[in-house]
Amino acid sequence: SYSFCTLLKHPEKMSVLIKGGVVVNDDREFEADVLVKGDKIAEVGKDIKADGVEKVINAKGKYIVPGGIDTHTHMQLPFMGTKSVDDFDFGTRAAVAGGTTMLLDFILPGKGVSLLKAYDDWRSWADPKVNCDYSFHCAVTWWSEEVSREMEILVKERGVNSFKIFMAYKGVFMLRDDEIYAAFTRCKELGALAQVHAENGDIIDIQQKKLLKMGITGPEGHCMCRPADVEGEATTRAIMIADQVNTPVYIVHVMSKEACDAIARARAEGKVCFGEPIAAGLGTDGTNCWSHDWRHASAFVMGPPLRPDPTVKCHLMKGLASGVLACVGTDNCTFNADQKALGKDDFSKIPNGVNGIEDRMSVVWEKGVKTGLLSKQQFVAATSSTAAKIFNMYPQKGRIEVGADADIVVWEDKKRKISKDTHHHAVDFNIFEGMEVHGVAHTTLSRGKVVWENGKLAIKNGTGRFVARKPFSPYCYDKIQPREAERAPKRVKRDPYTGPVIKLK
Repeated sequence: SYSFCTLLKHPEKMSVLIKGGVVVNDDREFEADVLVKGDKIAEVGKDIKADGVEKVINAKGKYIVPGGIDTHTHMQLPFMGTKSVDDFDFGTRAAVAGGTTMLLDFILPGKGVSLLKAYDDWRSWADPKVNCDYSFHCAVTWWSEEVSREMEILVKERGVNSFKIFMAYKGVFMLRDDEIYAAFTRCKELGALAQVHAENGDIIDIQQKKLLKMGITGPEGHCMCRPADVEGEATTRAIMIADQVNTPVYIVHVMSKEACDAIARARAEGKVCFGEPIAAGLGTDGTNCWSHDWRHASAFVMGPPLRPDPTVKCHLMKGLASGVLACVGTDNCTFNADQKALGKDDFSKIPNGVNGIEDRMSVVWEKGVKTGLLSKQQFVAATSSTAAKIFNMYPQKGRIEVGADADIVVWEDKKRKISKDTHHHAVDFNIFEGMEVHGVAHTTLSRGKVVWENGKLAIKNGTGRFVARKPFSPYCYDKIQPREAERAPKRVKRDPYTGPVIKLK
């Protein structure tokens, strides 16, 4: 089984018995009880005795599913001159209230900043605050031999096995194609997963300036300067570069039909690529950016943008259902009204980001399971198990079985209405405001400790643990090595040319 290191505090050693529910994994579902001892699942089976158990949870009529894994968050991120308001405390409060027990946040160093220094900074922000387990991806925002060396240290000594490259945010985070090729090559050498924010940054930069010059300064300009083709082209290019290197690639926050279809074509051709839709793209759309209420419109600004075509969300859900898209993140990066107002006269200065971590699993259940597009097993795969496999945490995470971490959710098919007035985020807006969903977390266990039950939190800051992840995830890399020999260039053996050669002047 997978060995976890760099662990923080041990949870309280107690026993919990979850009785009478239906266990749902990504490959099967069955009626069973689940016994937890300490921070591990100790037994799964029928009619487990409650003798000596300290807490019994009645799951009759409910589902027992693996704790959710949010693959994409930005807690207390310094960005565009301010900082996202969901820090690692509020962000993980919201997570466990919605059934998510593990998040993968992004270290985002500026150009010229040491990746190791940034890692230390992010750990210092997270460790004292987290209420559930977490781990880190790291962005590569500039390229040099120093960055290459530090990537190796992060993989071998810090437990980071995924690196994000930006094709957008020109002059800030964006890499050129030759730098992307070099970064992908380094990921392959280290067994890390290359991730990509796929938008054509050069076109966005030109279009931003053009629209502002035309007097289009509102949030709608953000969507106009980053049309779906800009995302589709970059997605195709990212997959092409990864295929040339022969390394797996993971496209973060897939937000358009064009990007989803590019991934579908690539996977049909046998390319090793994964696509990540997010809760926002599955649950709402970009028509909100045309609202006459500037505050409302600005709340939906994120990159890549939510599309004004309201059919996109169904297209993405169908991509998830068919296996084209892999697992659901959120890009949770929240800013209050007064922060969004930094761009009141210039849409390019609106801090990009929306909420999602608390409502992610409910949105996937409502838009996927309740519409008949996803089975309950596919729901578990999309919200937990596939992420655990891709990022090399399976089966310690993402599964209900003996020996796995006791990250468990008692999930109830019950109605609730989403609202900023009841959510657990620090932000003053919710992009899903008023949406009725039917899937809710009744009880959430993080490492065996009940952290959410019957609408109430029971948390203690710093009890979450940093999860170090090993490289060369079999789910991503098993196909790579055989292709290396198959694709190796072979020279043609021929007699040397001995004929005449013209002389150039």
